[in-house]
Amino acid sequence: MEELKNNSVVEEDTEGTVVVITDEEGNEYNYVEEMVFDAGSDKYAILVSIDGDEECECHEHDEECACEEEVDVILAKIVKDENGEVEYIEPTDEEFEIAQQAYEELMDKLEAEE
Repeated sequence: MEELKNNSVVEEDTEGTVVVITDEEGNEYNYVEEMVFDAGSDKYAILVSIDGDEECECHEHDEECACEEEVDVILAKIVKDENGEVEYIEPTDEEFEIAQQAYEELMDKLEAEE
């Protein structure tokens, strides 16, 4: 997940908060901020790819598309840079485990409420 290191751009869109991730080769990928949650003293976001249609193999871009579209999901730590701008970075292994546990507990709690 090297592309998450300090090069994310956030835009507001009709879909919500869109995060543009630029990889090492300059390719841009769009993700929507699906969920933000706290884990320990940090905030994390679940980012879901919204570029999937471009890779559809059946070329039928309608509701009856036969492709089993794979959705790219990223867990990113939310930080603010020296200018106060929001950035999405790759969590360390330890941070990832803490965030994953907090996310699973949150999902269990939401599921129990239904």
